[in-house]
Order: sequence, then structure tokens, then C-alpha cells
Amino acid sequence: MPVLRFVFYALIGWVVKKAAGRVVFGRGYADTGRLFGGRGSKWFETMTAQLDFRLGAAKGRMIRIALAPGKTSMRVLVTGSAGHLGEALVRTLRDLKHEVVGLDILASPFTTQVGSISDRTFVRRCMKGMQNVFHAATLHKPHVATHSRQAFVDTNVTGTLNLLEEAVAAGVGAFVYTSTTSVFGGALIPPAGAPAAWITEDVTPIPKNIYGVTKAAAEDLCQLFHRNQRLPCIVLRTSRFFPEEDDNEEVRAAYSDDNLKANEYLCRRVEIEDVVSAHLLALRRAPAIGFRKYIVSATTPFLPDDLAALRLDVPRVVRQRVPGYESEYQRRGWKMFSFVDRVYVNERARRELGWKPRYDFAHIIDRMKSGENVRSSLAQTIGSKGYHPATFSHGPYPVA
Repeated sequence: MPVLRFVFYALIGWVVKKAAGRVVFGRGYADTGRLFGGRGSKWFETMTAQLDFRLGAAKGRMIRIALAPGKTSMRVLVTGSAGHLGEALVRTLRDLKHEVVGLDILASPFTTQVGSISDRTFVRRCMKGMQNVFHAATLHKPHVATHSRQAFVDTNVTGTLNLLEEAVAAGVGAFVYTSTTSVFGGALIPPAGAPAAWITEDVTPIPKNIYGVTKAAAEDLCQLFHRNQRLPCIVLRTSRFFPEEDDNEEVRAAYSDDNLKANEYLCRRVEIEDVVSAHLLALRRAPAIGFRKYIVSATTPFLPDDLAALRLDVPRVVRQRVPGYESEYQRRGWKMFSFVDRVYVNERARRELGWKPRYDFAHIIDRMKSGENVRSSLAQTIGSKGYHPATFSHGPYPVA
């Protein structure tokens, strides 16, 4: 009976979605379950987690759907598997019993293929048989002072192009690209006397270094491959989730590291556990969405009406939005930011992906009050990796 119910709702979902010009079983059957008074919707949500669906990447390609209730396993390529996010994704996917190929230039317990994404032949070999791709490999902002601009182009642009080309050739069902809020660049700093910037996906990026330029270019490649090759691509612009110290010496002098990171949950930080959940949801929804960009950051307590005050008196605004934080800060000898220049807004990701990030500023305060570690168990397990094999005397890494 459960299988018959699934087939019935799936067929109805097919008809509903076909009318919209797209066949998407992933959302079709789940939405249809709700359409019929919610009956069986819980069962369908369970089935959603047990399905791997693939939408043809070229016109006329057969839609392939893998159904294996109770023992599903999808084949997933994760690039950057030795890094913070890559390891988190590999750990989570393995726990979910999926078959994972981890790709990185560094050997690690989470890397099964060692090599560079700039090597097209290597990428083709790794992509063989893959059903979905999480592309997290990148040169980061900390590499700007230690790597050439050409190296950034080779990794962040050419590497992404290689992955997209081979994903299409392999018939991959969905491609999730990890980008960064750093693409916004100059748009993040309002002029003197102006309100704080309310950063949504509608803000036009103004990259200010080679990192931002190459990440933005890779986003455009994803859009191109969806437009021309019909490859479902989701771009996730993640805010800060690294555990390393801040690169700004003045900021490090003004705040302890834990104090700084707690403050950042108000406007520009996200917990890696929540980043992983956003990626998994993006993969699930990609065939239905096609192409879309999302900001992935902790849910801010601030409202647009707060923006002017945030440039002048952050503690007053936080007292209003998160009552009771002050006693915990006083107990620890911490202090709040005096001003905020930008606020990342995750509303689109929550609305369209169904993303429900757990870690926001209020949650951090609650964990502090109860004596819990403010970091997720996943973040604690992964720990700090750094960005360079060398150590530096004037900070976590040199600043260009």
C-alpha cells in the first residue's frame, strides 16, 4: 500500500508540475500530499529523503528516477573534501549512507581522489557515474596574499568550468556551488552617515579582490550551464563559518575570539551545521528550481527599520531585539559591537528551500546560559584547519 500511495501521488504531482512546464517528482509528490489535506504528507517527506531524482540536462533526455525506499544511496561528488565544508559534507553524506567521492588537492580521511579541479582529465575520471555534485573547492580570501591571481582563475574559474562541463557530460542531476558573501565586496560598506546595508540577493555585487571576482565569475558559469545545458544549478553565498581568528588586527585586539564570533551571528556568521543543511536542501530542490542564488547566513534579529540605528548604537538595538543578552555578556566580560555596517538576509533561502537554520544570536545566548558549547557537534569534530601549511607572526594569515 505505501508504494501504491506513492505512485498515485507521484503521478498527480507529475501532472501538476507538467502544467507548469517542468517535470519534478521531488516536489510534485510532496506538494500533492499536502494538496489532499496533508494525508500521507509525513510519509512523503520521509520518502523525499529516500529519493534521488535526476532531471535531464539536455532537451529530450530521459528523466531518470532512482527509487529505493529504506535503502537509497546516491553517488555524490564533493570537491574540497579536505576543507571545513567539504569534510562536513562528506561526514554527513556518509552518515546518510550515500556513496561519496571526495576530491581535493590534499589527502585526508575524507578525500578519495587527490588532484586538482583545474585538471580536466582528472575531473572527468572523478565525475564518472556521479549523480550529484557539491562544489566546495576554492581558493579563499586568506590566499589572496599568498597565491597569484592566475592561481585564483585556474582554481575558481577554470576548475568550476571543468566540473560543469563534465557534470553535463556525465548526466549529473544537480550541481550545488558554494560561493561567498564576499562577492558583494564594495556593496557591503555604506558611505559615512548612511544606514547599514541590508544585503539580499537583489544587491548588485561589487567584487573588490581577485577572490570575489573569480567567485562571481563561477556563479555566472553556473547560470550559463543552466541556461544552455539545462543543468540544475544552485549557488549558495555563505557568510563566515570558519573557526580561525579574524584577519583584522584591530578587531582581534578589541574582542576575544568567542566574543567576536557571537556578535557576528547578529549579521554575518553562520554555523557549519546549518551550512550543510542548506546544501542538502539545495540539492533536493535544484531540479525544481533550475537556477537560483541564495544567501546562507544566520537569521538576523534585525529589521530594515533598524538600519540607521545600527550605524550608531548597536547595543540599544540588540536589547530591543534579543532581550536578556546583556547579563550573559556582562558575566563573561564581553562587549557588543558599537556599530554594524551590513546585515545579511537569508529570507529567500528559508522561504524557497525550506531552510531552518538553528544557530542564530538568540540560540547562541541560550547555549551560553545553559553552559553548552556554542559550536555545533559537527563544528567541534572538524575543528580548525587553517588555510596555509605555514604559520604567521602577525595573524592567522597575511593580509594583502
